[in-house]
Amino acid sequence: QVHLVESGGGLVQSGGSLRLSCAASGIVFRIYAVSWYRQAPGKQRELVASITPGDRTTYRDSVKGRFTISRDNAKNTMYLQMNSLKPEDTAVYYCNVNPSRDYWGQGTQVTVSS
Repeated sequence: QVHLVESGGGLVQSGGSLRLSCAASGIVFRIYAVSWYRQAPGKQRELVASITPGDRTTYRDSVKGRFTISRDNAKNTMYLQMNSLKPEDTAVYYCNVNPSRDYWGQGTQVTVSS
């Protein structure tokens, strides 16, 4: 069974940094693209960044140049380094993988104060 566990969220001031981690189990992690999503209160869940098995990355425009997605296949773990955080980045962040259907972690709260 696929299991994803996020960690690393918290409260940070505007301009600060956080690093999120997502540990995966139950899949052959290295062969799948993995992604980070976020959901702010009252808003739809949105794709933040993705990374392919070949380390090709994509980002939503609002986080380009500030966020970096990466993966460590030996540890079955993906990361999201978030720099220059803004209050509008406040959301619950989820990791996602889709080997046959969408699997989600439980989410980790990121709160950026102004």
